[in-house]
Amino acid sequence: MDAEVTMPTLDEEGYLIEPNEWNENVAERLARTENVSLTDDHWDVIRFMRAFYEEHQIAPDARYVIKHLSDRLGSDARNALFRLFAYGYVKQACKIAGMKRPRAWSTG
Repeated sequence: MDAEVTMPTLDEEGYLIEPNEWNENVAERLARTENVSLTDDHWDVIRFMRAFYEEHQIAPDARYVIKHLSDRLGSDARNALFRLFAYGYVKQACKIAGMKRPRAWSTG
């Protein structure tokens, strides 16, 4: 039986207010709110995003994630990102990875 996860504070759009309060249990809860069933490919993207955030203290732009995916998926990386997060990189990937809501970003 899973222990209840205390959800950190979210903004009005459902993004974490403090990205350092993120953990993988929180990601699972956020994914459920987005109707995303996390697979190994989702976790690859999320863990890359978290590592980038830890190093740079900002959320990676989608192009960095696509470049990361292209190492495994080649030219299909961009399409793969949008298959994994069908409602968009900012709407779903950033939210599930515990990033603050990126302002004035393109979703591509």
